[in-house]
Amino acid sequence: MGIDPLMPSDWLAVRAIYVDGIAAGQATFDTEAPEWSAWDSIHLPHCRLAARADGVLVGWAALSSVSKRACYAGVAEASVYVAATHRGQGIGKKLLEALIAESERHGIWTLQGATFPDNVASLRLQQSCGFRIVGRRERIGQRNGVWRDTVLTERRSAIVG
Repeated sequence: MGIDPLMPSDWLAVRAIYVDGIAAGQATFDTEAPEWSAWDSIHLPHCRLAARADGVLVGWAALSSVSKRACYAGVAEASVYVAATHRGQGIGKKLLEALIAESERHGIWTLQGATFPDNVASLRLQQSCGFRIVGRRERIGQRNGVWRDTVLTERRSAIVG
């Protein structure tokens, strides 16, 4: 398994993995995958990574800006998704570790996550990579008409900022 830059030509595989995450109900408030242009516009142009096994995209990671204000230029929200058929193999950890390294090369000093509390695997992954739980946002948004909480996590870089 290798990690390399995510390319626009990877979109169909990225979208399929995202749709799989949506269907599981524990990864996002989204209930359908966006078109490429919408996905592209909300993710930073750098720090887009693909995990490939035998040339097939099996996971991806990307960053989104948390604010347009200049003072938050070094703060980004991390997203990591792994195909259901490849979960539990350490791919998420490799992606998140690579995303952290890439984010620091681009001057990002804080990564954050907003994770459903019952997504224990994601919270464990984040904590294993140096994220800490900052708090819980109660009833922060609805998914399919049901209010959901998120656990807010963050990782402060030891080398940037």
